[in-house]
Amino acid sequence: MPKKSSKQNDGKIAKSEAGVAAVDKALTILRLFTSSNPELSLIQISDATGLYKSTVLRMLASLENSLLVIKRANGVYTLGPAIASLTAAYQQLSLESVVLPILEDLMHATNESAAFHVRQGDQRLCLYRVDSNQALRDHIKVGDLLPIDKGAGGKVLTAFEGVPGKIASKIRKDMVLAVSGDRVKEISGISAPVFNSEGLIGVITLTMPTYRFDNRQAALVKASAEKLTKLLGGKFS
Repeated sequence: MPKKSSKQNDGKIAKSEAGVAAVDKALTILRLFTSSNPELSLIQISDATGLYKSTVLRMLASLENSLLVIKRANGVYTLGPAIASLTAAYQQLSLESVVLPILEDLMHATNESAAFHVRQGDQRLCLYRVDSNQALRDHIKVGDLLPIDKGAGGKVLTAFEGVPGKIASKIRKDMVLAVSGDRVKEISGISAPVFNSEGLIGVITLTMPTYRFDNRQAALVKASAEKLTKLLGGKFS
């Protein structure tokens, strides 16, 4: 069987790379639409992306054909109905299937128990948890309710709900909090906030006996919360 010429192969590679570049440009345009910027003009899109208007128009035409964007009568663009279908499909994904792998990775990286807490009334609920294999650890279980004003998890939740004060401001700046003996004298914890597209939804918390507390693990907790936030479509800032 005759071999294809290198020119033919090079041509296919060039077309493939061009296709990838076009997809990247289209996705860049889609990411410009946010809750604070639901409508964008051609000039705004061109300025924000650095793309020529002619290129933006070609990308928008393709996105319109797929109903990913629509052009209104006044000339501005908004997200189209296909986005709603994609959003509905994404929301069908179980929160558990996204959260648990993050907690498992954090537990294996630190050999300490990792949990995901959410507010429930005037308390916080342990929604998911992955226990450390170590014999000495705290014994909070999924479904347990904890005080909202005690522990790293409670303080992070309330800080990002807008509680005033220097401590809350520092938590919002650092995006992570480590405390020792706040809820239980012998237990320490490190927590960081988790967001989805609507805002704060919970916190990731790493707990350990105080004698094993290592403040350097705060970076791992923060990185885990940031990763989970991105998976949930939120903004970690």
